[in-house]
Amino acid sequence: MDAVRVALLREVLAGTQWPAATRRFAGTLRSSVVPHGGGLLLVGTEVYEPWHLAAHLVDESTWSGLPELVPTLVRHRVEPGDPAHLAVGLGRIEAAGRGETLLVVVPEPPGEGLLERVHDARRAGATVLSLDNGDPEVRGLAHEALSVVGDDVDLDTVQHLVSAAAGENSAPVLRGRRRFRDRLSRLADQLTAPPPARW
Repeated sequence: MDAVRVALLREVLAGTQWPAATRRFAGTLRSSVVPHGGGLLLVGTEVYEPWHLAAHLVDESTWSGLPELVPTLVRHRVEPGDPAHLAVGLGRIEAAGRGETLLVVVPEPPGEGLLERVHDARRAGATVLSLDNGDPEVRGLAHEALSVVGDDVDLDTVQHLVSAAAGENSAPVLRGRRRFRDRLSRLADQLTAPPPARW
């Protein structure tokens, strides 16, 4: 979905919670992956693989200059001969840990196997985010959740809004030690600046 269609969609949804909620969720996603240089894992259920969201995040990462937004699509079934970018199985979630972000997209209740893996990844230090159908078990595992319930929007629409917001240009994210130095420099500038002129 291009920027014009996203803008039209936001206009249609103005007055609802969705434009602000999806921007807030996208901000959490972005702030989770950018400082760590990536490490975004994207997984759905056995029935639903979030291919569309993966493709949009790849596009947004290119347009925004944020390679950290490119996800690794984790699949429930990997076939022999699948290309490398489509050959990442559920074992990757088991290996997830600190500095990685696991985005779980579940339009229907997930199987116990997925929930156990997500729980293990969270315990190992991974940040867990979910786009879900309000499932209490999924929400209970997520550090941040956005639930799509009711008839006003569907999960596909919310995924478009989240991916677009994740790639929106904003103030550059400061990484590592520069953050402290920049704050210190700003403080020094404020302390040494001449007082404002009074007329």
